[in-house]
Amino acid sequence: MAGSTNKKVVVSRLDREPLSGFVNPQNFVQASGIELLSPSGTILTIPLSEVVAVSFVRDFDAAEGWRDHRFFPSRPKTSGLWLKLFFRTGETLEGLVSNNLMQLEADGFTVVTPQNQKLFVPRAALHEVQVLGVIGSPLRQRKPGKKAEDQRQLPMFES
Repeated sequence: MAGSTNKKVVVSRLDREPLSGFVNPQNFVQASGIELLSPSGTILTIPLSEVVAVSFVRDFDAAEGWRDHRFFPSRPKTSGLWLKLFFRTGETLEGLVSNNLMQLEADGFTVVTPQNQKLFVPRAALHEVQVLGVIGSPLRQRKPGKKAEDQRQLPMFES
């Protein structure tokens, strides 16, 4: 657990109490599981098969806030892939992931929830993932310097 940029997290687990602690956001997912530094200073390794989600929080009192607001009230504004995650526990959650295949992780998904909270969800905790939409697709953007012209508008101030 080398590194000085540890982040506060709450690890939601299957059929167990959530665990609070700190992780290095660059490499907290190991082959053996999630590496967590507890507030008392011990390093725990939680197998991915026991983890439902890892919530990045500002304070530990926020516990499992992602479960309160799980759906976007309307289409998200931030660019990315809009996903619906179906957990093995029967819960569902909507979130946004990056629309860059180079940023996909082998062990799970880092999603942004409707309340703008960062969440890591292991693939082992899911039984299905649906893409609801592509927000801000580069295919639909106009080329720089080229404006769409309205043919109904008369040119009045052009030289």
